[in-house]
Amino acid sequence: MLRESRHEKLLSILGEEGVLPIGEIATRLGVSEATARRDITELGRAGRLTRVYGGAVAAPSPDEERPFSEVVVDDLADKEAVARAAAELVTDGDVLLLDIGTTTLQLAKLLRGRPVTVVTSNLAVYDELRDDPRVTLILLGGQVRANYRSVVGFLTESNIRQLRVGRLFLGASGVLPDGSVLDSTHVEVPVKRAMLGAAREVVLLVTAGKFPGDTGLARICGPEGIDTLITNKTSDPATLAAFREGDVEVVTV
Repeated sequence: MLRESRHEKLLSILGEEGVLPIGEIATRLGVSEATARRDITELGRAGRLTRVYGGAVAAPSPDEERPFSEVVVDDLADKEAVARAAAELVTDGDVLLLDIGTTTLQLAKLLRGRPVTVVTSNLAVYDELRDDPRVTLILLGGQVRANYRSVVGFLTESNIRQLRVGRLFLGASGVLPDGSVLDSTHVEVPVKRAMLGAAREVVLLVTAGKFPGDTGLARICGPEGIDTLITNKTSDPATLAAFREGDVEVVTV
């Protein structure tokens, strides 16, 4: 296969699946791992993919992602309702992991003044809680994504692997009818998957507009990775049923 064709095939695979390790990339392209690494290096230098620890993800186009400042006001009442229900799960002394996103920001606002520990990759959450003397705040390291106010990359993933928290509040771009949880920003997917492995309990926070939806190319997990789902009463009943069949506690507000 010609180098250019191989590069296009690699980008197509990453666009569909989000993130892949070097070994899997080499197998899918029918080349050695050394060749796969060279391809990743060349495409990374061209800005067409992002290298992550042990592999690569397709690079998001800045033009395709709306700024955090725009997204934060979308469906605000729905987000606030979901956040209030999430806050009711929190007890004093809890160690919490807050994902990126605008619904987790609404939750952070409700955690002000609470004696809890908050670990996050969400810079908006950090800004909300950094001056609160009662909250123990831990900001994960990594590469800053200014447009969506988050940190990502192998440093972020490495930080998360050192942690064990009580509860993760997870966000998503969309949820398929079978309960597959999706994200539209490939570089965030490895961070979210690492978060799943660091938490004893996973609470998915999604508003009704994401049910059911195909916003996002990369699958984070299915219902088997979620303990509790909090969403709005107007969310798609069939999709909620898929979660209930997967033994997920479903809370509608």
